[in-house]
Order: sequence, then structure tokens, then C-alpha cells
Amino acid sequence: MKFAWLCSHEEYQPEALVDQAIAAEQAGFDMVLGSDHFHPWVDDTSAAGFVWSWLGAVAAQTERVQLGTAVTCPLFHYHPALVAQMAATTDRLSNGRLILGVGTGEAINERPLGWSFPGYKGRQERMQEALEIIHRLFAGEKLTFEGKHYQTDSAKLYSPPVGEVPAMMAAGGPKSATFAGEYADGLITSVKDPSDTVEKVIQPYRAAAAAHGHTQRVLATRWTVLADGPDEAWRALSAMRGLRAPGRLETADPAELRYRADEMDRSEVLGSYTVVPDAAGLIDAYRPLVTEVGADMVSIQVMSNDPMAAIDMIGKEVLPALRSAAD
Repeated sequence: MKFAWLCSHEEYQPEALVDQAIAAEQAGFDMVLGSDHFHPWVDDTSAAGFVWSWLGAVAAQTERVQLGTAVTCPLFHYHPALVAQMAATTDRLSNGRLILGVGTGEAINERPLGWSFPGYKGRQERMQEALEIIHRLFAGEKLTFEGKHYQTDSAKLYSPPVGEVPAMMAAGGPKSATFAGEYADGLITSVKDPSDTVEKVIQPYRAAAAAHGHTQRVLATRWTVLADGPDEAWRALSAMRGLRAPGRLETADPAELRYRADEMDRSEVLGSYTVVPDAAGLIDAYRPLVTEVGADMVSIQVMSNDPMAAIDMIGKEVLPALRSAAD
């Protein structure tokens, strides 16, 4: 089992996240993931660096950790062939360490650039074409593609990946999990209730992947807040508080999400996260992802007021306990 540290581009500037990635490798993490946002969730205590530039910097300053996106959207402001090129280049710069995490996106990243944001059916339609283009380009094909949403003319990666780059898809319910099993190379899912995730996401994904003869890969994620008390927790999740605001999937302006989040009762926002005070709490929070969900990879996504200290503590106290639970 592998353990990942998520570098949250909605919370920290990219140069600070390079430092986090280096520290995560030194602390013993197996993977470093980066979120991909054009806009953050609020406009006051936030950031939104370009993850693909950041991945190149991290590739140059690390040696061992796998790198990945969690997740990038290959449907609107990136053409899927461009995503294949970005991923292939990053794979080469990291000497074959990239995992491509993809998802169907959010309005906050697409509408600011002039794209409409269709419903799930339309996004899934696009994803099927996008994954076909990405897979065929990764395979070395010179691709002329005439789809409903995307076209290519003799497209080819002249700087191809050095090895296999799995395209793993984010899914939160049975329909999208089944789709991931049919068309993607793995599943990324956020876990709140482990048994519910197994029933509604993991099992449908595995059944579809098995039916299509696909290698099964599961990356399980969970957001936690490392803080001693509600005031400290509120400061720690400040940049992410808009993630729980109503209408977040349709809103383009992070100022609007900040306003809506700050109109909510703080206890309601905090209650949607797992808030823990110490290493023991983090072990309890992530152990079910190891022992019950059956994940191959677990992403440790911690909001705290001192992320570098959190990385060091997790490396010394949390990772050894989780690795022991995995044995």
C-alpha cells in the first residue's frame, strides 16, 4: 500500500507547495499529489497555482515519490490531447513517476474561462472521448479523431511517456464508478463512510473493471483538519471553507463562495470534516481507508496551521502505524 500527501493548490502558493513535496518525500510518503484549480474556493485566504508547472518543479527536486494530479479535468479548458502531452512531459521529467488523475470538473474552473458547464451526462460523454484520445496518444498512435466533442488531425506525442501512465478517474457514486471501471485505469474516491464507499463506489468499480479485463487501482482520499479546538480548526480550513458552501458546483466566483460560507454556521462547516487534535486522531481517521476500503493508495489530505510540522509528524508517527495496519 502506498501513502500520498496532497499538496492543495487552493490553499498555498506553488513555491510553498514545492517545499511541502520535498518534505513529504523526506518524511517517507510514497506519493505526492497536486490539485488542479484555475480558481480557489474562496478569494481571501487562498491560492491557485498552475499544477502542471509545479509538477515539473517537483519532478526536478525529488527522486523517489510518485507524482500525480488529484485531479485535472481534460474536458474544457484543456483539450484531452494537451493533457496527454502535459502528462507525458511530466512523466519524462520525473523518470516515469507520473499518475494522471482525471475528473469531470467544476464550474469554478471552467466558467471563468468562458466555458459552459453541462450536467453530468454531458460531462461523462466528453470524458469517454477524452480518455480514448489520451489512451491512444499514450500508446504512440498518430491520431485522427472525429468525435462529437473533440477532434484531432494526425496528433502524436513526439515526447511520449517513458512508461505506463495510468489515467485514474475520480468517482463518488455507482454510475461514475462503473464508468471508471469501463474506461479508466483506476479509481479515485473520497471516503466519508467507509462501508458506504465500498458498497456504492468500490464494488461497482471493481465489477466493471473485472468485466472489461482492466487492472484495478483504487486511490482513497479523506479530508481531515488537524487542530486543537474549533477556533484553530476554522483558521486551518479557511482557504477551503467555500468547498462546503451551497451552490459550489455552479459558481464561478470564489468571492461568492466565501460570502456563502461565512453566512453558514461555523459548526455546520466544521461538522462536514473530520477534525482531530493529534497523530492518534489522524491514525484513527485513515485506518479505515487501509483496513476496510481495500485501497491500493491512500491520500492523506490534512488542513493545518503548520503543514510542514504536520508532514514531519505524520512521517514519524502516522505512516508507520498505517503501514502496520496494512500488513
